[in-house]
Amino acid sequence: MPELPEMEIVARRLNEALPGERIESALTPGINALKTFDPPFSAIDGATFTGARRRGKLLMLDVEGERGPLTLLLHLMSAGRIQVFDKRASLRDKTSRVLFRLPGDRELRVREFGTRQRAWIKLLTPDMVEADEALASLGPEAWPEPPADLAERLAAPRPLHSLLRDQRVVTGIGRTWVDEILHTAKLSPFKRGDDLSEAEVEALAEAMASELGRVLTVYEESVRLPLPEKFPKPTRVHAHQGEPCPRCETVLEAVFYEDYVMTYCPHCQTEGRVLKDRRLSRLLK
Repeated sequence: MPELPEMEIVARRLNEALPGERIESALTPGINALKTFDPPFSAIDGATFTGARRRGKLLMLDVEGERGPLTLLLHLMSAGRIQVFDKRASLRDKTSRVLFRLPGDRELRVREFGTRQRAWIKLLTPDMVEADEALASLGPEAWPEPPADLAERLAAPRPLHSLLRDQRVVTGIGRTWVDEILHTAKLSPFKRGDDLSEAEVEALAEAMASELGRVLTVYEESVRLPLPEKFPKPTRVHAHQGEPCPRCETVLEAVFYEDYVMTYCPHCQTEGRVLKDRRLSRLLK
């Protein structure tokens, strides 16, 4: 799933390219992708893009048209991508979810791979934006400055790996970068949030800022339009199980879940303990 670094660089690149571009027409081949009906999606036909921004993992595209300012709120979910192409897609392209036809036969295209098709888009008026439940439920941003009340937000009897991915607690972090953050902070993914010391909260906040910033630095140098289908993943720990820890050279271990893997260093994070592999647990039931 695109997380804060991916969506931040997408917003930056689109904000460089889209302002001033007129939308000749907009189509939703993935009909269930559109989650609003008023204003109608046709209200952006002929409108002009004015900017692109991000909130957590959500992308916001601002336009100005006959009905005044409007905002397109977009969640790419796990398999969605947004890209700018010099050639328009065929309506028979099964990956196309939303198509913004631009002058010169160009196109801003929202695509989604796989069969689950969960990406969505909403067209909102300015007063609807702040009230929208997808935005109103979000916690403070994880980057560039983690929230000052991070200790209070994490003070729950839940493991850090789960807490940090909860968008109501802090927004922007997902399965990939939480592994990197916890490794940098030298914290176990299963340590409870309400069991953190003041020093550990400080280390966690510093790791959030530094790791997300590190990834964005890589993306600034490598990500260009039309935007890639797969972003480079400058991970040091996540999905590197079986390889040496980049800090202490202990072999990295992993806990496997149904649809993702959690990677950690036993020496740096769990006091030498190798955590139970959920795959084996299921087989023994």
